[in-house]
Amino acid sequence: MMFMIEIPSIQDTIEGNQLSLVVGGVKAYNEYNLYSRSISDQHFKFFIGFKNKVCTNLCVWTDGFMGDLKVTTAGQLMACITSLIRKYNEGFHLYNLKQLANYSITEHQFAQIIGRCRMYQHLPVNLKQDISPMLLGENQISAVVKDYYRDSSFCRNEDGTINLWRLYNLFTRANKSTYIDNFLDRSVNAYSFVEQIRWALEGKEQYWYLK
Repeated sequence: MMFMIEIPSIQDTIEGNQLSLVVGGVKAYNEYNLYSRSISDQHFKFFIGFKNKVCTNLCVWTDGFMGDLKVTTAGQLMACITSLIRKYNEGFHLYNLKQLANYSITEHQFAQIIGRCRMYQHLPVNLKQDISPMLLGENQISAVVKDYYRDSSFCRNEDGTINLWRLYNLFTRANKSTYIDNFLDRSVNAYSFVEQIRWALEGKEQYWYLK
């Protein structure tokens, strides 16, 4: 079960895409042993971020996400949610999202990133330890490639380049096919993945997916 509440009074625009603030959460019963006679802690996932109204893609990052919220009372749940909302800085989140539109990759770099995403799933465990994870599955990566050519809002430019804002939305669009228990984790992963591409383009760090 998932809920999401839109706060339309807080909005902004990136590349003509209108974004509005949303808060929401997930309650997934796969995290419980339902055959147990007693369940003490209650598990929740909670987020605050932005929804892209062009395609309802969800923009979530680590500062606005609690992936394993364990509580025993409704009061504890309210306190944890209130704490996250107070700490969340929507202005800083929007600033970082807008920065993605200022960086582009070539068709060759896109092909390299996609190839490495597919390689990552099959790497030995010892090699994965030093590499940032890519949580989207094979079919979702294929959807990213398809939309790179065909998506009406976020496809490549005529010369094959694509900016990171569009690339990010290709990943978040593909994430819509994820089961609800992993949806938010993959949403956060998509942002971290593209953000590290930006850092690599700035020369701040080496990134395995672009080597």
